Order: sequence, then C-alpha cells, then structure tokens
Amino acid sequence: MNDTDRGPRLALYQPDIPGNTGAILRLGACVGMAVDVIGPAGFDLSDRALKRAGMDYLAMAALTRHDDWAAFAARREAEGRRLVLFTARATLLYTHLAFRSDDILLFGRESAGVPDHVHEAADARVLVPMPGGGRSLNLALTAAMAAGEVMRQLATG
Repeated sequence: MNDTDRGPRLALYQPDIPGNTGAILRLGACVGMAVDVIGPAGFDLSDRALKRAGMDYLAMAALTRHDDWAAFAARREAEGRRLVLFTARATLLYTHLAFRSDDILLFGRESAGVPDHVHEAADARVLVPMPGGGRSLNLALTAAMAAGEVMRQLATG
C-alpha cells in the first residue's frame, strides 16, 4: 500500500470529457491523491486515450478503474471511506466541511452530475459557491479547488 492508497482520493463518476480526466489524473499525480474513475465513461478509457489527455503524468498517477457504480461502492464500503459529493444540489460550502484523510471526493459527470441513487449514497454533499453567477465550473478546476482545500485542512502540502 502506498501513500496515495491511504490518503484522500478523487473520484470521477462516468466522466464525459477525456481532457478533464487527464487533467485530474495529472492533478492527482502532482498532489499525491489517487484517482478513481467509475465507468462507463463517455470516452475510451484505454491507457492510450488517457496518455493523450494526461500527457506523461499517467505513469505517475494512482488510477483505479471501476466498471460501474456497484463495483466502486463495494470497494468504498470495504475500505470504510467517507464519500463526499461535490454537487450544485448541496447547501454546505466545501470550505465548511471538516475533511478527513479517508475521504473520497466524488465529482459527477460533466453533462449530468450524478443520478439520485449516487447522490443519496454520499455521506456528505458540498457546494463550490459561484457568487459571480456562472452556471458551472470546469470539472478539473473544481477538483483542483477541492484538492487544495483538503491539503490545506490536512496540512499535506
């Protein structure tokens, strides 16, 4: 077990955009957070496709692919990790949650977020505020903000 297996993780629910997934893999590699990709994705999840999006960081990234939600949920439950969903449907600001080292930070599909059963499975739901009035932030940018806050709170940076 390496350090990325023990600390907080980033998880992507059925991602649509390979560039975002590649950027998040690069983020995970650089900040030492493992990344879970929950399929099916909206693009080819082969190493070749991800290498194009994640450049040379794919070799450094701790990536776990899950065929579907059930496979991811079973692993999370077996590991006893808390699931923190980043969603526009939340009311709690992400900076107001006390993050833990066993958290999995879950981000929904770029096009549709997560379905109700995934939303309900989350142990905590948090919101990144957008006081400027935009409809949504880029997924990779949101993941970077989340990772930064977790690192700040856990003093891992």
